Amino acid sequence: QVQLVESGGGLVQAGGSLRLSCAASGSILRINAMAWYRQAPGKLRDLVAAITSGRSTNYADSVKGRFTISRDNAKNTVYLQMNSLKPEDTAVYYCNADLVVDGRPREYSYWGQGTQVTVSS
Repeated sequence: QVQLVESGGGLVQAGGSLRLSCAASGSILRINAMAWYRQAPGKLRDLVAAITSGRSTNYADSVKGRFTISRDNAKNTVYLQMNSLKPEDTAVYYCNADLVVDGRPREYSYWGQGTQVTVSS
């Protein structure tokens, strides 16, 4: 069974930093793109940042210059370093990964359970 497990969320004051981690486990043959999304109450889930297997990245305009996405392929893990946090960054953050897993013929998209990030003003 494939799992994505996030960690690192919490409560932080505005201007502070947090680092999110997401580790993929299970019968994984290949990990392609990995990404972080977030969903605030009453809003749609939006892309925050994404990174390809070749480490090309893209970011939402609202987080450019403040957030950095990275990955460690040896650990099947993606990270999101969040600096200069703002109250509007408050949301549940979800990890997403496009995986090829044993027993399935093609790539599928998998989601983590989410981790809460709360930024106080």
